[in-house]
Amino acid sequence: MSPASPGGVPPAAGGGRAVLCLGMAERMSPSNIEILAYEPSPLGMLCLRRRELLSAPGTVVTEITLNHEFLMSSYTTASERALAACAIEMHSGRRLEVLVGGLGLGYTAREVLTSDRVGHVEVVELLPQVIGWLERGLVPLSDELRGDPRFAVVCGDVYERLSAPAGRQFDLILIDVDHSPDERLDDASGAFYTESGLRRASAHLTPGGVLGVWSYAESSPFADALGEVFGEVRVEAVTFMNHLIDEEVTDWLFFARRPAPRQDTGSASFGG
Repeated sequence: MSPASPGGVPPAAGGGRAVLCLGMAERMSPSNIEILAYEPSPLGMLCLRRRELLSAPGTVVTEITLNHEFLMSSYTTASERALAACAIEMHSGRRLEVLVGGLGLGYTAREVLTSDRVGHVEVVELLPQVIGWLERGLVPLSDELRGDPRFAVVCGDVYERLSAPAGRQFDLILIDVDHSPDERLDDASGAFYTESGLRRASAHLTPGGVLGVWSYAESSPFADALGEVFGEVRVEAVTFMNHLIDEEVTDWLFFARRPAPRQDTGSASFGG
């Protein structure tokens, strides 16, 4: 699946983003949950639900579960918003063309669109069910995203796209799909995190363009691979209090810039 983020929830060992399910179920009453959608997908049963937090009456959150396990929430979105904000801050251009891998609940795309320096945002989402939720107005940001003429969403595999020869190039490419470079939703995405995969992906960036990748965990091997391919690498830790589990949580953002062409500063010499 292509979720925007796990809402800062640290995955259990071997469980990726699928945590909190049992703990939440114990604290919920059936009347507290509204099931907005429940449908099969290639990855398993997807559920979109809305509930009022028992610990904060009046606070309503939207959540996604996969195979009955918690995946993401609209309650904590700091790290996916930071993924967009940091990448835009790193690029000085205007009318930026942005590719986002993973729609989820839409918070990364929305944060990109808050900048008046962005000209167009294309989101690539693997699951048509998730796109359908947006089109049917079931997620909180549906109207805002669909009402922005700079926004477009297509169904596809962003990793497959970035491994193919580049056609159209982007100023920013933001990936928020897997749990981390080492814990992936699908083994097929593993090639993206290697030097060869990153070289293919870099061809989809304009010179000076920025790649940003979300992760729940730090990954030195991935940072090293980025350094080998791009040279300029920036790693940001985003720490915040997740009140759903009463714990401080840290997510990790990896950024790399495609080198711009070198300017020839030499002067020509002509003999007579």
